[in-house]
Amino acid sequence: MINYKHLTELGFSHKEATVYLSLLELGPSSATEIARRAKINRTTSYDILESLSSEDLVRLTGKAKIKKYAAENPAKVISFLEGRVEQAKGNLHAATALLPQLLSIYNTKEKPRVKFYEGIDALKEAFEDTLTAKGEIVAYAVGGDMFNAVSEKYFRDYFKKRAEKKIHIRVIVPADKETRSIVVNDKEELRTSILVPKGMFDFSIETNIYNNKVMIASWREKFAVIIESAEIANAQRNIFELSWEGAKKFSVK
Repeated sequence: MINYKHLTELGFSHKEATVYLSLLELGPSSATEIARRAKINRTTSYDILESLSSEDLVRLTGKAKIKKYAAENPAKVISFLEGRVEQAKGNLHAATALLPQLLSIYNTKEKPRVKFYEGIDALKEAFEDTLTAKGEIVAYAVGGDMFNAVSEKYFRDYFKKRAEKKIHIRVIVPADKETRSIVVNDKEELRTSILVPKGMFDFSIETNIYNNKVMIASWREKFAVIIESAEIANAQRNIFELSWEGAKKFSVK
């Protein structure tokens, strides 16, 4: 069983280790709750939480009057150690070995995360997050608007990257000229497409559903949002399946 001594050997102070482990076990909590679990006074807990926050191991969460802290994913421990340069280099192997145990006590019960992206570079960042998909992506997409917003070359390169990662996508798209130029490469780019009449179903935004995330991009307004929520992603995936069956009835070549 992992304890504070394992973390102190990696470069954590005694109090940092006890506070960090307490937070992993509790999930999002107030400084008072964390202090009680770590058996330290509340003032000290604030100082340590701020220190861990500066190392990207802890973050503030929620909008309640009482501040709550949440542990970042334990994989951040690796970055934390790398940031301590020479002192940490000899400890990276030990930290990696401890990661499975840290993850086993990581309490992820918290509100869904929403992140906004604005501007061309941010749109690319949001779109490329789909390359983290562990399984199939399902999507509603458009060709012309995304080519106009960013560039055709960028998306052609993205399609190759996705195929190289063996990530398959099913997509419902309006049958316009630009989109047709994409779907001709469906087999090579691991894509299954259903084209629907543009006159009946003309949409300009893109929605990608993958992992526990929903990425929505407005190419014309040049902004995107990623919602990270298992419940929302699963609901949207079910809605997509219903749309997929309906789209077959309107499919055009």
